[in-house]
Amino acid sequence: MIDLFEKLRMEEGPLAKYSHLPDDYFFFPKLEGEIGPRMTFNGKNVLNWSLNNYLGLANHPEVRKADADATAQYGLAYPMGARMMSGNSVHHLEFERQLAEFVHKEDAMLLNYGYQGVVSVIDALVDRKDVIVYDSESHACIIDGVRLHMGKRFVYPHNNIENLEKQLQRATKLANETGGGILVITEGVFGMSGNMGDLKNIVELKKKYNFRLFVDDAHGFGTMGPTGAGVGEEQGVQDQIDLYFSTFAKSMASIGAFVAGDKRILKFLRYSVRSQIYAKSLPMPLVLGGMKRLELLKKHPEYRENLKKIMAAMKTGLQERGFAINKTQTPPPPVLFKGGVGEAANMSMDLRENYGIFCSVVIYPVVPKDVIMFRIIPTAVHTMADVDETLTAFSALKTKLDDGFYRKEELVAVTK
Repeated sequence: MIDLFEKLRMEEGPLAKYSHLPDDYFFFPKLEGEIGPRMTFNGKNVLNWSLNNYLGLANHPEVRKADADATAQYGLAYPMGARMMSGNSVHHLEFERQLAEFVHKEDAMLLNYGYQGVVSVIDALVDRKDVIVYDSESHACIIDGVRLHMGKRFVYPHNNIENLEKQLQRATKLANETGGGILVITEGVFGMSGNMGDLKNIVELKKKYNFRLFVDDAHGFGTMGPTGAGVGEEQGVQDQIDLYFSTFAKSMASIGAFVAGDKRILKFLRYSVRSQIYAKSLPMPLVLGGMKRLELLKKHPEYRENLKKIMAAMKTGLQERGFAINKTQTPPPPVLFKGGVGEAANMSMDLRENYGIFCSVVIYPVVPKDVIMFRIIPTAVHTMADVDETLTAFSALKTKLDDGFYRKEELVAVTK
């Protein structure tokens, strides 16, 4: 028998040689200053590609004013209580109406957080008799929601429709035995790869199998489709999505989330989603601020167009320079290298300290052990000059990596 806390003690690994650096250098970095393409990190001005601010609304003057006015009028406490008990308001109801209308659904329900919301919605939808079928590259919130499921679950390889049908056959057989139903879960845009979920072919399977479809469109809401209503709109199948979900933490640059669908199902969820029944309602400034963000999202399609231009320029430039990137029309575009954790740390430090560019790096176990992923998050307020500067830096990193520079054990020299 061992002490529980001793078991949880972090062991030294590939990053041990960086232990003299502050904890907030690699894992809990602090970006300071006005939110935007240029911010301060570790005392230096850096070009920032690491903010979930797709449409550039975080510092929009109308957004800032709406947030400030709502906070001045209501404070952060109002409404005080859980939504079901004493935390409801006409503004919460109006925001839900607007969201439902925007994503072409009958009704919508506000949620306090995206991660928490997905987990809790899955928990409310299924019981031990039901079967879940989900994409292998689903976000952690989906994985954790599935883990809490007391019934059977089947996973299919990412966007593999042929295998999905095999899992649906297994799920149908089992559901017939238990008397349960089937829930298929996927994402609109997969945040790490930037791939769109193959919603069009998934809904085609509804003609052969009896299941309901739950889509987490955190990265597609506001960025995809003719009006920004998401990947379902982009692929022409929005009406076939039974439950549409998105967080406000990406295109809306805020806090909160919502789920939308038929009125009957939304009424059930209002009485069943435990993370809302037993938690304080979304504060009024986030509700009123959210409505302002939605208004701007609808009123200014040029924000979405600017985002697409920046994203296209970045992808084209990377491809011309021989980088491995996924063929996708969605944000965010990952840049892939071959290497280990030590090389990833050196590259990240070199990029930040010597090229003045802050970009999140993703390593094992999120990606395979020999893969280094830099996750570039474009926004509507980036410029073509920002793109050119970044392409120049990544070309230099690629040359250094190919030459073995980042395999050195000592730290990359940091210029001050």
